[in-house]
Amino acid sequence: MWRENVQYILKGSTMLNAGFLKSVLPASARELIRNGLSRGLATSGMSQGFKQANIVILDKKFADDFEQFCLANSGPLPLLYRSKPGEWSSPPLSTSSDIRTDCPQYIKYERGNIAGNLSSLVEYTEQLKDMVTFYLGCSFSFESALLKADIPVRNIEQGRNISAFKTSIPCVSVGGFQCNMVVTMRPIPVDKLDAVVQVTHRMKDAHGAPVHIGHPGLIGIEDMLNPDFGDAVEAHGGDVPVFWPCGITASEAIRSCKPGLAFTHAPGCMFITDLQSEQEVASDFAADAEIPHVFCISQNPIHYSVASVAAVEKFKALDSLIQQDPGRLKTPVPIVSFQDNGKDSALMFLCHDGNPQFPRFDHLIAIERAGMAADGNYYNARKVNIKHLVDPIDKLFLKAQDIPGISTTGIGDGGNELGMGKVKEAVKKYINNGDLIACDVEADFTVIAGVSNWGGYAVACGLYILNSCAIHERYLRKALGFPMTSEMVGYILALPTVQKEEKLLELLVKHGIRSGKTGNLGMEVDGLLFHDTHSSMIRQLLEITLGQAQST
Repeated sequence: MWRENVQYILKGSTMLNAGFLKSVLPASARELIRNGLSRGLATSGMSQGFKQANIVILDKKFADDFEQFCLANSGPLPLLYRSKPGEWSSPPLSTSSDIRTDCPQYIKYERGNIAGNLSSLVEYTEQLKDMVTFYLGCSFSFESALLKADIPVRNIEQGRNISAFKTSIPCVSVGGFQCNMVVTMRPIPVDKLDAVVQVTHRMKDAHGAPVHIGHPGLIGIEDMLNPDFGDAVEAHGGDVPVFWPCGITASEAIRSCKPGLAFTHAPGCMFITDLQSEQEVASDFAADAEIPHVFCISQNPIHYSVASVAAVEKFKALDSLIQQDPGRLKTPVPIVSFQDNGKDSALMFLCHDGNPQFPRFDHLIAIERAGMAADGNYYNARKVNIKHLVDPIDKLFLKAQDIPGISTTGIGDGGNELGMGKVKEAVKKYINNGDLIACDVEADFTVIAGVSNWGGYAVACGLYILNSCAIHERYLRKALGFPMTSEMVGYILALPTVQKEEKLLELLVKHGIRSGKTGNLGMEVDGLLFHDTHSSMIRQLLEITLGQAQST
């Protein structure tokens, strides 16, 4: 009678099936699949609270390379278990399992080409004796944790398979295995972004935290309504597309390597293990300094980044420090010069062949650069029109507003600087001569400091903090390859030091360059002595950044 009832229920909708099967224990779910009672049914939502696995079966001669490929690309391919040749079971993951029958559907590959869908691999038992099975973590494993944290899983709500997309993100190649990453997409309410990253980032064997949040075009996805695998999933108002690495990446790797015979699970039709999923939710991170935090870095296109709360707190400390009011409101750097030769000059400068789809830069920063006021002129703090001294790089900031993928930042201290148009009403209200001198050109981000130099120092410190944050570093490399520790040397060298800034000022004095504020020829910036005003600021910034008092 029980089996007859199951058969009857399985004749209903996919959503009803998944709803019924969400509480079925893994061994029972595998038995249902083995007996053909849920063939072809996506396993999202099944046996909630238990880990699921992507499956790759290859000839043993490819096994070592594929294992290294997994280790080098652990985001999309977290390795749970590598079987012995001809081993049908997976002792660390399950009991009474048979990989030949326990996925709802399989895909067969011949020399890298799809050769058909299969409901069972039993007929290939002889060939499988010389083949190795790889069990790889799956994002379905964290869905129950999302639901427990009151985060909606839209594909389960809609009774659909998960959406998966090919991207432009290249994996690290090993041997003949080389391909771009495949990702799954889940629409997440904007107010749940912190929670969804916090729930998933520790679950490394289920792909971990997302690798992209925001506009799909930034990772090469053109049409969200036509996924490469699975079903289109509808977003609700206020949802943001969030992308996780996906085990289907392995299928793309097989296609590139072209083994004579290979098998995988069909997309969404996973192997269900007996291992319970981790159930951390946001409240479990209260005492953890490495809690992830999501923050918006661009509105055009919409784009978010991720860093640890500890790193964000350091940013807040830097921001607070550089806004102090001081008595008033080895690697060569390539130099490029913008020439205004007509209406398309800015576009040609910013983009390859003037094509907005191929920008040369991803961020423009202006520091203490006079910006165009509302009347088209450029003013210093004393109301002097210095238009004849200023190259109109405002045009680059204005054009960047129309080019997806280029963000802008303005750093200033008086309100007349390029980018300060974002806060021009405050400049007009609080700054002497603000009605006239206020810059009219906005930047996406503004860094307002007591002295512009301090803002520049803080940006250098912030880059060091972000790139020494393991959570942010993983997000930047999309969970591919290995931590980029070698690049930290450059960020360390870019940090301000008292000694470096002192030598720079000495050089300016030697060549007769005077203070722009006072006209003095001496060790000062903006009318403030280097010792101990500016030197003290540098020491405090470094103390926040490096966590220790700085003497030089």
